[in-house]
Amino acid sequence: MSTSLYGGSRHRRVTILDLKAAKVAGEKWAMLTSYEQMTVAIFDEAEIPVLLVGDSAGSNFLGEENTIPVTVDELIPLARAVVRSTSRAMVVADFPFGSYESGPDAALATGIRFFKEAKAHAVKLEGGAKVVPQIKRLVEAGIPVMGHLGLTPQSVHALGGFKVQGRGEDGARIIADAKALEAAGVFALVLELVPEELATQISKELSIPVIGIGAGAGCDAQVLVWTDLMGITKNAPKLAKAYRNLRIEMLGAAKEFASEVSSGQFPGPEQTFH
Repeated sequence: MSTSLYGGSRHRRVTILDLKAAKVAGEKWAMLTSYEQMTVAIFDEAEIPVLLVGDSAGSNFLGEENTIPVTVDELIPLARAVVRSTSRAMVVADFPFGSYESGPDAALATGIRFFKEAKAHAVKLEGGAKVVPQIKRLVEAGIPVMGHLGLTPQSVHALGGFKVQGRGEDGARIIADAKALEAAGVFALVLELVPEELATQISKELSIPVIGIGAGAGCDAQVLVWTDLMGITKNAPKLAKAYRNLRIEMLGAAKEFASEVSSGQFPGPEQTFH
């Protein structure tokens, strides 16, 4: 697969300028949410241009019910591992709940930690016009910011659950927030669980890439969580597509291993030393 996002044969990291150029050229691209060394090395080899170390690690990696309990101290080692294990992809680190809401100073402190300790290339935070001061402070400090509107998981309790956002009159608010974030300096915007028509309109009206998840095919890019992509997630959401069924494969392998140990078949001659 050849893509302009990798700068040809230079084998360098994808940058925000590459993503901007892809938008101008009409080139669609994929982003994956992932958290650790072994999988991201595979995704980097597959030429996925952007990897997001999401706070969804809470429910997919750390055993939490949702994203809200996740802390900066928990995400930094994961982000650092993703950066260390890749050579091409841009690595974006999620700001967890409670790490930026209080104001620009808190946001900058969190951003500096992700840049210095994890060596992330950009950060992502949730929210509309209310987080514009935080975004401006980060951008002024040289930290690229990705926005996130629509269904914002950190606000799941305030939103009344995981529901489609932006239907009816609420669509105007999301459009206004999207334009406010662009004006504040975000280099890209995630739209989650919004009507396809709204996401397509926003993608056309903004000059920055719009990344959809449950937002239809009219966005400039698409993101999935890697466990959903690989069919590991039990009861995956409607917005996800499983391209493989690794849950069945892994379940079968674990059962076969246990059975062979029980019967004495493992280890066999191939795994035995004399």
